[in-house]
Amino acid sequence: MNHQKPAAPVLGGGGFLRIRLDLAYDGGPFSGWGVQPALRTVQGVLEEALALLVRRPVRVTVAGRTDAGVHARGQVVHLDLTEEEWLGLNRGVELDPAAALLRRLRGALSRGLGDLTGAVEVHRVALAPVGFDARFSALWRRYSYRIADGPALWDPLGRAFTLWHREPLDVGLLNEGAEELLGLQDFRSYCKPREGATTIRELQRFEFSRGSDGIIVATVQADAFCHNMVRSLVGSALFVGAGIEEPGWLYERLLAKKRDARSVLSAPHPLVLEEVAYPSDNELLARAELTRALRT
Repeated sequence: MNHQKPAAPVLGGGGFLRIRLDLAYDGGPFSGWGVQPALRTVQGVLEEALALLVRRPVRVTVAGRTDAGVHARGQVVHLDLTEEEWLGLNRGVELDPAAALLRRLRGALSRGLGDLTGAVEVHRVALAPVGFDARFSALWRRYSYRIADGPALWDPLGRAFTLWHREPLDVGLLNEGAEELLGLQDFRSYCKPREGATTIRELQRFEFSRGSDGIIVATVQADAFCHNMVRSLVGSALFVGAGIEEPGWLYERLLAKKRDARSVLSAPHPLVLEEVAYPSDNELLARAELTRALRT
């Protein structure tokens, strides 16, 4: 890999600086991540807040697009500002531009969200290392999915982020079926393909565990995900956990490489993007170049 690029951003050189934002959001009130005309989206709200601060349109690049109703605790985006914009964020006060942007962005988001204040929270702002790309530099994304299998576990206070499943589920069967899907595979059967995009992904973790509270939590981790892939994997696994299908059915569906009447999506509201991982600063650019090549 190429180690020649400097890892630290350079001030004083003019041009644009890349800024990294780490944020979390409640996906319930939004029509997904991506900007859509006449609909409230997380990206739309965030970009409106940024435009209010720098007085021009700002486009952000996200690590992982989320569907309507899907939440995030560990989302990452990047945006580019001129050096003048970056240094002017503190309005002449002796305050680090990153701290100034964080403070002012929270205020702008509150103004834009109104009664929904707190539904989107930016937790960290930083100058990104050279070569950083929120989407293409990522090594993997990790999601969680909460399931309450049976009325005795249906907690009204958690209904906004937990699937209420009527039948009891066998965690052993869920894991037996999920294990066969691990590795570098073509997940065409488990996603909605986008034109010109590959459906080959490396599924690194797909496992279920029952907590002390009785709730089952699915953990799904991959280098990247196709559209609807996590919800499709979980939705299909529920047939196995309920004993409707044998564990090997999940792999049989994978080999079929097609969507059919049994292709179901689990509900979006229990799904949370928990974490996005990146390589060391000196490897960011090489990782982004490799990912772009694989995706095209």
